Amino acid sequence: MSHLKALKLTSAVPVRATVDPVQRAREKMVATLAEQKQMAEAKIAGEHFAPTHRVRRKNADGQHVEVEALKRVRQGWFTDGNGKVFFAIRYAGKPIEFAKDKNAIESGELSALPKIIDTLIEAVRAGELDAQLTAAAVERGKMLRKSA
Repeated sequence: MSHLKALKLTSAVPVRATVDPVQRAREKMVATLAEQKQMAEAKIAGEHFAPTHRVRRKNADGQHVEVEALKRVRQGWFTDGNGKVFFAIRYAGKPIEFAKDKNAIESGELSALPKIIDTLIEAVRAGELDAQLTAAAVERGKMLRKSA
């Protein structure tokens, strides 16, 4: 006990960093859009896009280890029957509507897509899609609570 008397004892509570949910949604969307831009640029250049991330898996000895694994990334653009390219954003499993009944952006051709994605990133950072992101997150929360 004499060793403890040499220390300065106190009662302290750690302060948790409060993360603004709107800011978190923005950061998530910006990261997703940046990934889509990388994928589009790779497609334009004729290269293969294969992002990886760190995951925990069991090795042969049964111990958990971190390994690099391919990350599944869905392509955010599609082509209609006339060959026009459209870009759509999904958040929390739902397509985002940019305006009433408008859930896609017409790019025309794939080469214009990176510039459109840059514009979307700036719009997200400026908070122009906060209402849509919040609504999608609320809908996702309702869906999760129903199944629980």
